[in-house]
Amino acid sequence: MENEHLFTRQNFMDFFRNNDKLSELSTDDRIEVFRTILTGSSDINKELLNDLLSDYGVGHLQVMEVG
Repeated sequence: MENEHLFTRQNFMDFFRNNDKLSELSTDDRIEVFRTILTGSSDINKELLNDLLSDYGVGHLQVMEVG
């Protein structure tokens, strides 16, 4: 059956939300997903970046809006 190997959105989200499965990914795999998952520049804003820095405990960087 072809459908038994179909990777659906739900399969992806189940994998993503499973810490045991995520631990199978290398650091390089995680960076690749992180860098490519957003659809475009409109997804990236100051609030998102500040939340990201906060979530990862990065206190030595600051996001500033220009223009």
